[in-house]
Amino acid sequence: MTLYLLYETSSGYSLFQASGLDEIGQNTEAVRNSVSDLNRFGKVVQLTAFLPFESALDALNQCNSVSEGIMTDELRNFLELNLPKVKEGKKAKFSLGVAEAKIGSHIFEVTKIPCQCNEFVLELLRGVRLHFERFIKDLKPGDLEKAQLGLGHSYSRAKVKFNVNRVDNMVIQAIFLLDTLDKDVNSFAMRVREWYSWHFPELVKIVNDNYLYAKLAKFIDDKSKLAEDKLPELTDIIGDEDKAKEIVEAAKASMGQDLSPIDLINVQQFAQRVMDLSEYRKKLHEYLITKMNDIAPNLASLIGEMVGARLISHAGSLTNLAKCPSSTLQILGAEKALFRALKTRGNTPKYGLIFHSSFIGRASARNKGRMARYLANKCSIASRIDCFAENGTTIFGEKLREQVEERLDFYDKGVAPRKNIDVMKAAIETAENKDNDMETEEAPAVPSAKKSKKKKSKSDTAENGEPMAVDNPTVSGGASEDAKSEKKKKKEKRKLEQEQAVQNSNVTNGVDSEQDGTAKKKKKKKSKDQDGEEVQVASDMKKKKKSKGE
Repeated sequence: MTLYLLYETSSGYSLFQASGLDEIGQNTEAVRNSVSDLNRFGKVVQLTAFLPFESALDALNQCNSVSEGIMTDELRNFLELNLPKVKEGKKAKFSLGVAEAKIGSHIFEVTKIPCQCNEFVLELLRGVRLHFERFIKDLKPGDLEKAQLGLGHSYSRAKVKFNVNRVDNMVIQAIFLLDTLDKDVNSFAMRVREWYSWHFPELVKIVNDNYLYAKLAKFIDDKSKLAEDKLPELTDIIGDEDKAKEIVEAAKASMGQDLSPIDLINVQQFAQRVMDLSEYRKKLHEYLITKMNDIAPNLASLIGEMVGARLISHAGSLTNLAKCPSSTLQILGAEKALFRALKTRGNTPKYGLIFHSSFIGRASARNKGRMARYLANKCSIASRIDCFAENGTTIFGEKLREQVEERLDFYDKGVAPRKNIDVMKAAIETAENKDNDMETEEAPAVPSAKKSKKKKSKSDTAENGEPMAVDNPTVSGGASEDAKSEKKKKKEKRKLEQEQAVQNSNVTNGVDSEQDGTAKKKKKKKSKDQDGEEVQVASDMKKKKKSKGE
């Protein structure tokens, strides 16, 4: 059986024929030893065909397809053109050696070309890679390296841009920065307290909040200048008039030492920096909440934005978190305790990062482990919905949260919770109804176009001399027209056509307008007048024809 080798390079596809393998040996070890010798290897492996890529963009597209195990149209045409054709119902007398089993299976599915991927084929391809420049004629030294470098850069750049994980790396960076800011703001606020306490030590006992203390330190500056006239501004900062009076009284009888103006300026500047960091921390927290609602809305509504962001950050991405089983998610963040317990043969931890959820805190001591296991199960479901669902919605997260609340009541009061299948069915129905509502909101632009078409058709019929069908008065607004289905519209059209046919037959038979009015009482006066005029026109035409005949 003849063996062909498919080799993909940065410059194009190449097809080699391996014949006379007895010269280098049939086993993998013999091929491995003979690969380095070009004289022996060149007699066995020979270039059959080469298909260069048209451009760098084409090379990138082909590279992406090959890496995903997909055969492109160009590769299919290249193989069908250069490989022997296989007759239907007969076994192929050759096989194609490929480097990746995934693309080999796809080639076999589409073209029925038998493919193989084993150590023997990989060693042959290694030899082809080693001596590839010698096989291709008119290839300058350095051209292949340049093509490989350019394709490698563009492929890496495309992979960085195309992120399957829905830009969850922004959440990971934000939660890391938030933790760092918490530590920094806390340590800087303690430094402000310690520094300003040399001047005004009584302020520490009155004000406990770090941000408020930094704001007051910047506002008061020199305690000796603090008087009753600054009381309203102090009240605005603190929000409590009694505390403001207490600060003013404490400043009058303070035991702190006086500071020089340059020292006070430095304290003020540092306090301003602490305030800026605290405000930035608040903005970053809001950004993280909005980002979590975009990336993982169900997980955020179930367990909270902060805990959900920590889980995603610890797992590495939303996809990694979705791949985790609920047992892994339960102890995520408690790896040290887990391995210590395994080493000492002690009790393994019951929870990791999900301990920060309010559900674990609300459960009793004996039910904390059960609650953690149940919550991890629901978080696993929510993360998978967020990762693989096309449309982002919080309906599933809210329903899962209701289930966790019911489980808490079951542990505390013994109230039986609903079954998971019933809850999920209700969630799917609400999600479908929501999608339908959104579609009906986007639809009103379409009926207006249909209405204009109807008006045009009516005007055309009027110009052609056909009787116009009078529409019944419709309810104002597009909502009633949207509610009408296509079937109703078709029925109305049929009715109008039938009425027109009846009118035409009445006109030709010479029926009077009075008889027509008695037969159709529901028609308006306008339609009656029009019918009468048409009958007169028809009678005049008959008289003219008679006079001409005489």
